[in-house]
Amino acid sequence: MIKDTVVNGYENAPHRSLYYALGLTDEELQRPLIGIVSSYNEIVPGHMNLDKITEAVKTGVAMAGGTPIVFPAIAVCDGIAMGHVGMKYSLVTRDLIADSTECMVMAHGFDGLVMIPNCDKNVPGLLMAAARLNLPTVFVSGGPMLAGRVDGHKTSLSSMFEAVGAYSAGKIDEAKLREYECKTCPSCGSCSGMYTANSMNCLTEVLGMGLRGNGTIPAAYSARISLAKRAGMQVMELVRRNIRARDIMTEAAIRNAITADMALGCSTNSMLHLPAIANECGVDFDISMANDISARTPNLCHLAPAGPTYMEDLNEAGGVYAVLKELTKRNLLDTSVMTCTGKTLGENLEGVENLNPAVIRPIDDPYSETGGIAVLYGNLAENGCVVKRSAVAPEMLVHEGPARVFNSEEEAIKVIHNRGINPGDVVVIRYEGPAGGPGMREMLNPTSAIAGAGLDKSVALITDGRFSGATRGASIGHVSPEAASGGLIAYVHEGDLIAIDIPNHTITLKVPDEELSARKAAEKPLTKTDITGYLKRYAQQVSSADKGAIINKRG
Repeated sequence: MIKDTVVNGYENAPHRSLYYALGLTDEELQRPLIGIVSSYNEIVPGHMNLDKITEAVKTGVAMAGGTPIVFPAIAVCDGIAMGHVGMKYSLVTRDLIADSTECMVMAHGFDGLVMIPNCDKNVPGLLMAAARLNLPTVFVSGGPMLAGRVDGHKTSLSSMFEAVGAYSAGKIDEAKLREYECKTCPSCGSCSGMYTANSMNCLTEVLGMGLRGNGTIPAAYSARISLAKRAGMQVMELVRRNIRARDIMTEAAIRNAITADMALGCSTNSMLHLPAIANECGVDFDISMANDISARTPNLCHLAPAGPTYMEDLNEAGGVYAVLKELTKRNLLDTSVMTCTGKTLGENLEGVENLNPAVIRPIDDPYSETGGIAVLYGNLAENGCVVKRSAVAPEMLVHEGPARVFNSEEEAIKVIHNRGINPGDVVVIRYEGPAGGPGMREMLNPTSAIAGAGLDKSVALITDGRFSGATRGASIGHVSPEAASGGLIAYVHEGDLIAIDIPNHTITLKVPDEELSARKAAEKPLTKTDITGYLKRYAQQVSSADKGAIINKRG
C-alpha cells in the first residue's frame, strides 16, 4: 500500500506536510489513495462533460471508503484536427497520455486508479498506462453523443463530412450544408457512430476494464453519472482484492477484444491500438491473427457509418454485453477471464439478452459470416494493411483499377474536390505513415469527399496513413512498410494497375518485378526536412503501423 512508502512513519513527515497542504486529513490519508485520471477539457465535445463524470467517480470512491485525488490527461478532438497539420498531432498523443500518466502515478503513488477517457487516442493511451502501471484500475468514459437528425434521418459526424463532399460535387446547396452543420452533432459525447472513440470504449468492456454500459450509455443520460459512481465504488473492491490491470488484460482477454471487434464492426484504428496495448501487457500481437479470428466470427452490427444504427440504438439493444452473449452461442469467447467487476466474463453475461435483433443480428442471422475488419497482404503491403470490410460496398470487395498517386492528403483532396477522380480509380495517398507523416493522419476528408460525390462504390483509396472510424468505402490503410521506410507504395506510378481482393486478403501492384527493381534503383523515398519538435522525435522512434505504431520499437 502507498501508505507504507509515502504516508506512514516519521521519515514520511515531509510527505504528510504536503498532503496537509492539499487540505487532506489524517483520516483521508489512512484510506486507500485513488488516482482519478480526468481527461476533462473545454475543446473536445466528448470531454466537456467529464467534470461531472469526475465528480461522480469521486463520490463513488468516497462512498466506498477511499480518498479520491484527481489529476489530468490531455485529449485531442480528431474531428477538429482533421484535414490539416493538427491531425499529425492526434495519434502521437496516445503515447504522451500513457507516459504522462505513468509519470504522475509513479511520482506520487496511488493504491488504485479510475481512468476517465472518452475520445480516440485518450482511451488506448490510458489503457496502455493501466497495463504499464498494473494497479487496480477501472475505466469509465464520458459516453457517446446522441445522433443528430436531418430530413427525418439520424446523422453523425461522417454525415457532416460527406455533406461537404456532396456540396463540392453539386449534389446539395449551401442551405442544406448549413442544416447539416447545425444539426449533426446535437449533444456532448464521443461522435455517435462506431468510430474509434466508441470502438475503444466498447472494447474496454470486452477487455474487462470497464463496467457494463461503459461503451454505449449516451453521454447525456443520467445513467452515465450512476455508472461513474459505481466505477468509483468498484475500484475499491479491486483494491481490497488486489485485482490488478494485468490480471484482467490477459492474452485471452485481448483475443476476446479482437473477436468482439469483428462482431461489432469497429474502427480500423483498433488494429493500431490493440497491438500497442498488448505490447504493454507483455502479450505478442501479430495483426494477421485478425484474419484467423475474422474467419470464424460473424459480423453482427452495422453501426454508422456502415449502416443506419447508432450507439444509442446499440445501448437500447442490450449494449456490448448483448453482442458478447451472441458470440458465446458459438463458444467464440473465453468466458473464464477476470473482469473489473470482480467476476468472470461468463458470470457477467448471465441473464443478458439481445433486446433488438434488428440492431444486433442473432449469430445465426449475421450480416456476414466473417468479421468486420480484414488484413490484406501482397507486394504492395508485405507486412499488411487494414480495411473495415463491413463498411465496403459488395461491388468493391474485389476491384482493379489505375493508380492515382498523391504524396500528401492535401494533394489528393484538391483533385477530388475539383472532380478529377473517375469511377474505377484507385487513389493512393502516401508519405502519411507513422514516421513519414509523421503522425499517421486520418484520411476522413478524402474518403468523405469520395463518398459525398457518390464514388464510394467505384473508387478505392489506399494509404500508409489511417482512417477515421467514420470512414466508409474501400478504404485501405496502415500500408506497411510505409513509403518513408522504402515500402513499395513509394514506387507506385500514376496509372499502375492495383488489384484488391478483400475476401482473399490480397492487394497487388501489377507491375513486373524487373520494372519495380529499376524504379527502386532510380528513385529514393521522399524525406521531409521541415519536421521539428515533438513530431521529429516521434518520427525517429515510432514503429511501423503493423506493430501498432509503438514508440521505441522502430521496424
